[in-house]
Amino acid sequence: MPGPLEGVKVVELGVWVAGPAAGGILADWGADVIKVEPLTGDPARTFQRMLGADMPTNPVFENDNRSKKSIALDLSTDDGLAIAKELIADADVFVTNVRLGGLDRLGLDSDTLLAENPRLIYAAITGFGLEGPDKDKAGYDIAAFWARSGIAHLLTPEGEHPPFQRGGMGDHNAGLAGAAAISAALYSREKTGEGQLVSTSLFREGVFTISFDLSITVGWGLTLGTGRRETMHNPSTNNYVTADGRRFWVVGLEADRHWPPMARVAGHPEWIEDPRWATAMDRAVNGGDLIAELDKIFAGKTLDEWVEVFDTEPDFFWAPVNSPDDLLADPQFHASGALIEVPDGASGTTMIATPCDFAGTPWEARSLAPQLGEHTEEILSGMGRGDDIAALAAAGAVGLPATL
Repeated sequence: MPGPLEGVKVVELGVWVAGPAAGGILADWGADVIKVEPLTGDPARTFQRMLGADMPTNPVFENDNRSKKSIALDLSTDDGLAIAKELIADADVFVTNVRLGGLDRLGLDSDTLLAENPRLIYAAITGFGLEGPDKDKAGYDIAAFWARSGIAHLLTPEGEHPPFQRGGMGDHNAGLAGAAAISAALYSREKTGEGQLVSTSLFREGVFTISFDLSITVGWGLTLGTGRRETMHNPSTNNYVTADGRRFWVVGLEADRHWPPMARVAGHPEWIEDPRWATAMDRAVNGGDLIAELDKIFAGKTLDEWVEVFDTEPDFFWAPVNSPDDLLADPQFHASGALIEVPDGASGTTMIATPCDFAGTPWEARSLAPQLGEHTEEILSGMGRGDDIAALAAAGAVGLPATL
């Protein structure tokens, strides 16, 4: 299936995760994405070694780069840069997360490219935005998204060290935001005929992620405390451990509505009227004692046994705290479309799907991530430069798979 962006030409100059993630989402949605790489390759190709695994595949790189074509160019050479500009000259989208100062020096800034191709959507994913004292500062997602935006602080209980984020969390959020901005700009171009610069940043994406908290800080001048499970004011919104060591989370946000099913599930319907727990304020004041009681109760059965009890109460909202292995065994994980099969020339390689589906224009992954420079000859031939390939390669302006 072609996907909703069939026929859209994208040139991606992306490194590591955020830029390639945006390009990868567009590729999943059917766009033709040309990945411009240096002769040494996107550094994300090194994840295979960095993660210390002696494996023949690179699933982290594959995740964001399937269904793309790769051309290897040395942009420090006149010929390599000219080829990149020629590719962008008739593209619909240029997406990059390379620092903009470097692009300015190459003449790949938005003003220059939009002047040459007014219909272009120029999508910039940066660390800290397009303005301000740190607009040119490097910002991997741990720095810009996780630390500086405030996420790490808000997840750190008082007196403890901040948790470490998982790989690419901010990058993938920013990539999804970038793909959304590009799609909106393409829609605008359909009405106006004009392209434009669109941008997002790891920092802004982090700020938006905690906008629930920040809206309170901005609006009321207050900061919400970091919750600890032993002292949650609403014990119906907390996590508990079962006899087999499995953890589950109860989500009883509406205190008055969700307390009765919680009490019945725990086997103590009399608690609904117990003066220690009867009102939301009672449960907040005496929450520590109630949580301790619930801990003992939930430790008395396995999770599978509790599921049978939970299913008797339609207003008891909960979810298991899944490990990756638990997730792979979760039938809803598979039913939700979270996995896809990517053609690999033999049968298929299982990968994680991007998180949007389209009923009218369904998409399918078309191929594995390209080898470095895999499509250099094909792309140059399509540009009418087939006779120049050998000379360009000999001059070091382009890279061919056999020489990389």
